[in-house]
This record gives sequence, structure tokens and C-alpha cells, in this order.
Amino acid sequence: MAASVKDVAALAGVSVGTVSNVMNRPEKVSAAVASRVQSAIAELGFVRNDAARQLRAGRSSSIGLVVLDVRNPFFTDLARGAEDRAAADGFSVILGNSDEKADREATYLDLFEVQRMHGVLISPFGDITPRLRQLRDRGIPAILVDRTSADTSFSSVSVDDVAGGALAVGHLLAKGRRRIAFIGGPLEIQQVTDRLAGARIAVAAHPDASLEVIPIDGLTVIAGRTAGTDLVGRAPTDRPDAVFAANDLVAMGVLQALMMQGADVRVPEQIALIGYDDIDFASAAVVPLSSIRQPSALIGRTAVEILLEEAADSTLAPRQVVFQPELVVRESTLE
Repeated sequence: MAASVKDVAALAGVSVGTVSNVMNRPEKVSAAVASRVQSAIAELGFVRNDAARQLRAGRSSSIGLVVLDVRNPFFTDLARGAEDRAAADGFSVILGNSDEKADREATYLDLFEVQRMHGVLISPFGDITPRLRQLRDRGIPAILVDRTSADTSFSSVSVDDVAGGALAVGHLLAKGRRRIAFIGGPLEIQQVTDRLAGARIAVAAHPDASLEVIPIDGLTVIAGRTAGTDLVGRAPTDRPDAVFAANDLVAMGVLQALMMQGADVRVPEQIALIGYDDIDFASAAVVPLSSIRQPSALIGRTAVEILLEEAADSTLAPRQVVFQPELVVRESTLE
């Protein structure tokens, strides 16, 4: 059986309150008494139950973060930014991966509520405003990351994905490409639909240009490779002359398919290719990928800052922080 605080107190010859002071308010205890208590803790192998202590206090010292796909380096960098900022104030970040599944997302939110997290950061799958409102009503602030709040009832930290989509396709159009394909999905993900909306805006300004939408079931390399293989299987005259992939993982999958042995499709000569996020792998691809850069770590840091402020003062009005995307041009769109 695990040692308890009472066991430590008995071995050290002090009260339970003194043991508590040694662990939480050491300045109230003499050095000699503190030494006895620490020796008893070491001898018994006592491990304090921080979870119980935090529940009694009413709120944990941890922040919950739910992302769409932890395999995506964009979310890895976002999580690192959040973790660094949280650590500066003595908080930890607990990461949950929804894997673009509503039921897994709900499971993490239930867990974070039971654990009384200090707050929750989330890149949601679909609209979960009612669930986040429930969290807030129970004293747990929630901040949207990489997503705006549709009704501005929650603070959010994001990038203007509509502008990003227009920037990506505008670049392709400026290179003389006119048969554009957008590869992305699922369309339930707001970031995907916003990037597509931006692509449509850019194409609409060019009457001689067209936009083909190729939906996929996930923002992964494999999904991109499957879509790219389908393009390779078309007659050359039926292929687009440029592809805008909804993120860099999809773009890398498309690139792999276009460059596989026997494909006979040259990038960028026959098909120009641009992605989104500007992950580290984009610049290291066989044909370095043009991309739309997002300040991923900054998004994470900013979200934690807002969360800590709202946790300290629940009367603060929600804020919408929107960063502007940046075009990064590499060989995949240059001739």
C-alpha cells in the first residue's frame, strides 16, 4: 500500500499539518523539522497526490490542448509554443489528439472537465460552441486555436486562412497557371473550407482560370499521394497545371505521386505545386515546396497568454487575434 501523509507525519514525529507546510509552505517550518519530514518522505517513498490537492483547490495547474492531428508538424510546433509559454508561469500542457474525430474530441473535453483544467485550448473538428460554453459556465475558460470563433463568443488565435488561400492561388495565377486544382478535406474542418474560399476568390478574378476541387478524407501524406496518383492516371490534357494542397503533408503526398517512377510528370514544369503551413519538411522535399507560412509557435504562445488572463478575470471580453499568412516561394512553383 502506498504511504500516506499520515504515515509521513508519524515517522517524522510531527502533525499532518506540518507535513503539508513542508510541501507547500516550507518557509513556515524550521530547517530541522523540514529535514526530518523530507527524510521520512524519502524512507517511505511517499508521492504527493497533486491531482487531489488541485481538485480541492478548485482548479488544476495544467492546461488542456486538443489538436486535430498530432502527426502534423504544424500542431507540434503550436504545442511547443503553448508549452513554453505555460511553463513560464508554472503551468504544464496536457496534449490530446482528436485525430479529426468528433467522438475523440468529446472524450478529451470530458476528461479535461473532470480534471478541472486551468483552461482548454482547442483546434476543433466542426462547431463545438455549446460544449465550450458549458466548460466556461463551469469555470474552465476555452480558447480556439488555428480557428476563429464564428459568433465571437470565445477568444481565438488564428491565421486568416481565406487570405492564405487567395495568396497561394494568386501566386499560381501570377505564374501563368490557369487550370488549378485544390486538394483538401474533410470539408468539415473550417481551415480547409476557408483556404478553399480564398482559392475561389483568387480564381474569380481571372475569367480564363478554373478551379477543380478534389476532396480527400484527411490532411495526410497518404491522402495526398492517393489524389496525386489519380492525377497521374489522367491524360495529360485532363490534368491541372497547378495544385494548391490544403496543407504541406498533402502537398508532399501529391509530390511523391507526381515524381514516382513512370509517372512522367515534371514539377513545376507541368504541374506547379504549393502547400500550406510551411513545415520544416517543406524546404527539405526532393523539389522544395512553396507554401503559405503560419506562425505556429506564436499561435500557441498567444493562446496561452489569453487563457491565463481569462482564467484570472472571467469578465474579460473575448478577443479574436488573427495573424496574416506569408507566401514562401520555392522550386515547386518556379520555372
